[in-house]
Formats: sequence, structure tokens, C-alpha cells
Amino acid sequence: MFRRMGLFLVVNILVVSTIGLVMNLLGVSPYLSANGINYQSLLIFCLMFGMGGSFISLSISKWMAKRAYRMQEIAPHDAEIGYIATSVHQFAKMAGIEKMPEVYIYDSPEINAFATGPSKNNSLVAVSAGLARNMSRDEVEGVLAHEVAHIANGDMVTMALAQGVLNAFVMFLSRVGAMLIDQALRGDDEEGEGGQGLGFFAHMMLVYALDMFFGFLCMPILMWFSRFREFRADDGGAKLAGREKMIAALEKLKGSVEQVDNKEPHLQAFKISDKSSFLALFSSHPPLDKRISALRSNT
Repeated sequence: MFRRMGLFLVVNILVVSTIGLVMNLLGVSPYLSANGINYQSLLIFCLMFGMGGSFISLSISKWMAKRAYRMQEIAPHDAEIGYIATSVHQFAKMAGIEKMPEVYIYDSPEINAFATGPSKNNSLVAVSAGLARNMSRDEVEGVLAHEVAHIANGDMVTMALAQGVLNAFVMFLSRVGAMLIDQALRGDDEEGEGGQGLGFFAHMMLVYALDMFFGFLCMPILMWFSRFREFRADDGGAKLAGREKMIAALEKLKGSVEQVDNKEPHLQAFKISDKSSFLALFSSHPPLDKRISALRSNT
């Protein structure tokens, strides 16, 4: 656990350092000055950190997944699970992917799989040991087809783009909002009637608080897109592996949603399914019943 936390921390530091260096090389001036906000510099700052951070994270997502979860590559000639790699490569060819995805397995008891990578031709499909042990071959093929459909649809890139745009939007609003609040507290200083404002530390705390507030408000938009791409990947998986295999995989997942690996909270972002919740707007995956119903209605 500490190894993974350290890895995520180091990556975040590298992301911030890289973006900061690029901004310095481009000569982007600070967005705060004695005259208030330089909106052009603020917009560039937000786009660089919002979009840049999202796409840098995407570009190293394969490396991160391998290092964080100590995955083992699956060889097609493996007697027990080699069919997993063979199936991924078969579906990738059917989907028109030129370079075959890398295929890995990681140690986790829950039934799960995910795809990641910066592009269609530079991708990775990973399955949990629990999935390989507890699903039939037809069910596994349904899951793998779903993940390959994510790759073929370019879902990792479009999700990073959506996340980056929302990040930039949130950063811009929070910093403008913090400055407006600070100015309101200062009042009309030129006539000697104003207050002292927030101060640097309080100003930054307000910025972070507004980041969380606006981020919370934007989350339903991002989660709606995530749910949309799950329906689309289900449909793509059905075309690659067959509708019955895709439905069988989702039916199996329905019976295993309680089997969650609590030791791996970071894997939540990669879940193939989500528990149904009253907070449906904040769920990254649609309820399994709705996904199954959508597949059956398309027959």
C-alpha cells in the first residue's frame, strides 16, 4: 500500500514540475499581480494544469498500472489462462486495432478487468485473478470484448479530454471566485475604509475549497459521460464476442458485486461495474440491470 501511495505521490510531483517548467519556458507570467487577475495568464495556467495533468497521467497510465499492482504478463501459450491473451488479440484484430494490446493479470480476489493506455495502438488490458478463477471462458470473453471495445472507441483519450476540460473549468472558476471574495473583504482601500482581505494562506485555502466545491458540481457531467461510454462498450463487446457472452458476463458480475477487494481502493477507478446507488448521478457505471436490459433490447 505504501509503495503505491509513494508512486502516486512521485508521479504527481513530476506532473506539476513538468507543467511548471513548460510554463516557464513559454514565458507565461503569473496570473496574480498588483492590479488583480491577469485573465489571459489565468486561462493558460488552468488549461496547462487541467489538460496537461490529465494527458500526462494518461500517457503514463500503462506504466503506472504495471508498477502499482505488480502485474504479470499473460503469454498466449500459457496452458491455463493463455486464452485470455489470445482472445484479446483476436478481438483487437476484429476491431481494427493495428498494434495488439498488452495483456496482464494482477492478484485480487474480486472479479474485475480494465483497459488503459494513451492510444488505441498503445494499450493494456488487465484482468484480476478472481475473474480468471470464477468466470467461465464465455463470460471472460464477454468481459475482454467489452474492454477491447473501450480501446477501439478511444474511450481513454476522450475521458482524459473530458476530465481535462472540466479540471480547467473548475480551476478557473475557483481562482476567480477566491479573488472576488478577497476583493469584497478588502472593500475600497483607496479611501481608507477597506478591510485587510484574506491573506495568502487563507486565500489559498479558499481556492482549494472552491476547487472541491466546483469539482463536486462538475462530477455528474463526467460521470454521465462515463456511463454513456459503458453502454457503448457493452454494445461493442456484444458485436465482438456475441451478445449472449456479453450478457452472461454481466449476469455473473451481478452475483459478485459484493466481492470487493478493500485492500485495493485505488482500483475503484478501473471497476468494470459499480454497485447500484441512490447517488446515481455520481456513479461511473450504470446499474448492471440497465446494461443487461439495453443489450437485450438491441437484439
